[in-house]
Amino acid sequence: MMIQQKLYSHEEMLNKVLGEKGTPERNQYEAELKSFLMGDAIKKARQSCNLTQEQLGERMGIKKAQVSRIEGGKNLTFSTIARAFKAMGIHANFEVKGVGKVALW
Repeated sequence: MMIQQKLYSHEEMLNKVLGEKGTPERNQYEAELKSFLMGDAIKKARQSCNLTQEQLGERMGIKKAQVSRIEGGKNLTFSTIARAFKAMGIHANFEVKGVGKVALW
């Protein structure tokens, strides 16, 4: 006898576990995910520049531990993101709908 299981989409699982979009739990999850992805982008950029966390920290004027937190998506601000990319010599833009791209540095 074959048991039939219902398959759920990713969105259905998020709704079931975290709640619908707009709920506090879902908003927190979405914000943390975006921070993690930005931190990961900074990490990948650093690695592509062949820099260690310590070297990036020196360029930014911060400690290695703080670079680690940034790459983990913790305490990210526009200023911190811009400083990280500037320290690596990577031009980064922030795109605003209806306005267009704004250079971070």
